[in-house]
Amino acid sequence: MKLTVKLFAVARQRIGKSAIEVELPEAVTVANVRTAIIEQFPPLADIMRHARIAVDSEYEADATFVGIRSELAIIPPVSGG
Repeated sequence: MKLTVKLFAVARQRIGKSAIEVELPEAVTVANVRTAIIEQFPPLADIMRHARIAVDSEYEADATFVGIRSELAIIPPVSGG
C-alpha cells in the first residue's frame, strides 16, 4: 500500500516537498512507517530517530497500527532559544 506522509519544518526543507509517498505492505505500524521512510528517503534518516509521527492528528507510539486511509505527518524535533 502507498501512504502519504505530510512533512513539516526541516523534513520539508530536506525533501523540498510538503508530502511524500511511502510504499509499505499492508497491516503496518508506526515503527514500520518510520523504517520505510529511513530506507526510501535517506535525507530524513537522522531526523526520523527523534521525530514524532502523528496518525490522524494524534501523536502515536511505534506500536500503533496504521490504516490505509490514515493521515500521517512527521513532526521533527524543534530547537531554538
